[in-house]
Amino acid sequence: MLSAKPEFTLQALAEKLGAQLRGNAAHCINGLGTLSNAQSQQIAFLANPRYKPQLATTNAGAVLLTPADAENFSGNALVLANPYLAFAQLTALFDQTPQPALGIHASASVSATAMVPASARIGAGVVIGEEVVLGERCVIDAGAVLHDRVSVGDDCRIHSNVVVHHDCVLGNRVNICAGAIIGADGFGFANDRGRWQKIYQLGRVVIGSDVDIGANTTIDRGALEDTEIHDQVIIDNQVQIAHNVVVGQGTAIAACCGISGSSRIGRYCILAGGVGLVGHIEICDHVQITGMTMVTKSITEPGSYSSGTAFDHTDKWKKMAVRLRRLDDLATRVRNLEQGKPSL
Repeated sequence: MLSAKPEFTLQALAEKLGAQLRGNAAHCINGLGTLSNAQSQQIAFLANPRYKPQLATTNAGAVLLTPADAENFSGNALVLANPYLAFAQLTALFDQTPQPALGIHASASVSATAMVPASARIGAGVVIGEEVVLGERCVIDAGAVLHDRVSVGDDCRIHSNVVVHHDCVLGNRVNICAGAIIGADGFGFANDRGRWQKIYQLGRVVIGSDVDIGANTTIDRGALEDTEIHDQVIIDNQVQIAHNVVVGQGTAIAACCGISGSSRIGRYCILAGGVGLVGHIEICDHVQITGMTMVTKSITEPGSYSSGTAFDHTDKWKKMAVRLRRLDDLATRVRNLEQGKPSL
């Protein structure tokens, strides 16, 4: 049976957010919506100036606004410095993601040597191996597998069909979305006259606290030392992080990035979608790498970095590609002319 939608008065929401309330304090809100589609029992927000004209026509019961944007708005408003942050905070209040019942589902397989507190929620078909240690209030959804000696901190959510391999460590408040694989073998092989000899991966994956990992993302265990994901890192869906990578605190990695082995990424970096890093390089703190960039050497100075060519009509792009191939020849001819040499 579905639970009833949570409902709050605007006064209660203003108090939770530390916002200034303008309008009807008793008006009730039971959900969130966009400016264009929100109804009278929903609250919307304005964070992007391009949507400001929609304030005149919105049916939202209230809007999260900055003081400047609230000046000419006649409807109910919660006024604060960062409406988008307030929206993020409100999503936690209205979230209705189902949770397993308190305790261990009858179909779960839990080793007698595992430590599972009474506050945990263990879903159907979960497998928990030998000497696993779970923190308080963890939620392990249906079909997830925690292999032997995994350690999980407090208030973690491990969604359906996640696999955490042996000896991996998760800090507190880690969220791992469905299908992610933590601690699979890194891609290590030695070549013996055309035959590949597997290198067994002896390290772990160690994940800090307040880390969010997207669906179907894979983080490989280290070959000798650990793969490390530090506190407050956020990782999108379908990201590949190879063995012995270190990701610094607060870094954000968008979908479809591929990070090769033994690369080190600093603190508070942003990797946009489809970025690739070769192995054994270092990215310093506070670096932003734009989408589809291929990073082939270390970055030692903060800033924004890009590579590749922008899309265009195919015929124009082909002509540009041909001209790019001729750049080296052109540069040689110009240099020869500058030096008074004959141009061939």
